[in-house]
Amino acid sequence: MDDMFLLNTEGVRKKILHGGHGELPDFQDGSKLTFHFQTLTADFKRTVIDDSRSVGIPMEMITGKLFKMEVWETLLTSMRIGEVAEFWCDVIHTGMYALVSKGMRKIAEGKDPLEGQKHRCGMGNMFDYHTTGYEDLDELQKSPQPLIFIMELLKVEGPTTYKQDVWAMNKEEKLNAVPALHNEGNHLVKLRKYKEAAEKYQEAVICLRNIQAKEKPWDEDWMRLDCLITPLVLNYCQCQLELGEYYEVLEHTTEILHKHSDNVKAYYKRAKAHSAVWNEKEAREDFLRVAHLDPSLSGAVKRELMDLGERMRRKKVEERQRLQQLFQRPLPEKEERPTEEQDYKELEEHGTDTEMQRAKGNDYLQHEGGEKATEGPSKTKHDKDSPAEEDLGRYKVGKADESSVATWERAGYTTQEADENLKEAVGVVKEGETDEPDRDQPERAECEIRHLEDEAFVVQNSESGSENNECKNIEN
Repeated sequence: MDDMFLLNTEGVRKKILHGGHGELPDFQDGSKLTFHFQTLTADFKRTVIDDSRSVGIPMEMITGKLFKMEVWETLLTSMRIGEVAEFWCDVIHTGMYALVSKGMRKIAEGKDPLEGQKHRCGMGNMFDYHTTGYEDLDELQKSPQPLIFIMELLKVEGPTTYKQDVWAMNKEEKLNAVPALHNEGNHLVKLRKYKEAAEKYQEAVICLRNIQAKEKPWDEDWMRLDCLITPLVLNYCQCQLELGEYYEVLEHTTEILHKHSDNVKAYYKRAKAHSAVWNEKEAREDFLRVAHLDPSLSGAVKRELMDLGERMRRKKVEERQRLQQLFQRPLPEKEERPTEEQDYKELEEHGTDTEMQRAKGNDYLQHEGGEKATEGPSKTKHDKDSPAEEDLGRYKVGKADESSVATWERAGYTTQEADENLKEAVGVVKEGETDEPDRDQPERAECEIRHLEDEAFVVQNSESGSENNECKNIEN
């Protein structure tokens, strides 16, 4: 359809692009309209400013709620379901569009449309900040112009056929919704659906707080509404206790006690929350306050205090065990001594000069910790697998080890010659004679090392003990 005709509103022309179906809906105050829209400039370029389809979410509007773009209600109430129409609107109807578009864009971006505003009035906010935050909207705000709106009406719901948002309800509707929400929350608690129940209680509280905000604080009507809010908040706190949101319970119950200092249920729920987050002193004070205000709850308070004491005792034991583990330092690992096989490899790499130096007593005895002992031959254990072991017979090596005999053999000497050269070079101890100081030196060194390790362990335990005692004093 190319025909353009005037509505019963000045400065508005309508062109139907696609006819809808059915009769014209019954638009009542409070009806919910769901629609898509596209906004274009009215010049020959027809530049697209906004398009709800690009966001993927249709627009919703409640009739009779004084939407900022009042002309939109006029446009939509002239349409049938499924109809697509193009509306040309003069500048007298489009002056507020920049602010409306700003809010819709912020909502589409997941932001609060009122974030950063200082005024309730949209125009006052514009004069304060001089910008909408969007360049094209700033230009439209500076130079208002006619606009074209292409709209498609998707759905019309009557006032009683959909669940109204709190902001869309009037005072009577909010008061009527509170008992129903309260009962739904109680039913969900019985089913142990605490999260869903908390949402019902919270919605009821929001309804009452919206009404209370319009009353004078501490006036009769304000106090009457507050008395309706308090049990709903306590029910909400009980759900949060079950969900483990203890700090939120502390916040709400403390707020109630600032206004009603004798509310037993608020003290009891706050005590439970303090106990859950290990605030022992505050929990005991609140529990005792409960018993003082309501002696019939003394038995329940006694059980709660016993449970709190047991939990705190276990907690202190666990903390003490963690501190002991923290201050107990592990002993240093022992350094491994080189084996005979490693000695043979080293002799092969360095040749006979190194072997002769060792034969002359330039070997070093090393013990755990890497410190060098006095000069002299190594006092290692006899190599029972050495080929010179049987031929040496009655001799025990004194200042040279068996590896030296094996080295003489590898140099080309016979076993007897190796024995003779070894005796001449370093001296031997015949069978039956003793050389106890030299032979037992490694054993004594090892004993001394063990003794030092034992002393270090004793000192370490002593230090740990003193630190633990200090920690115990801090806890007590």
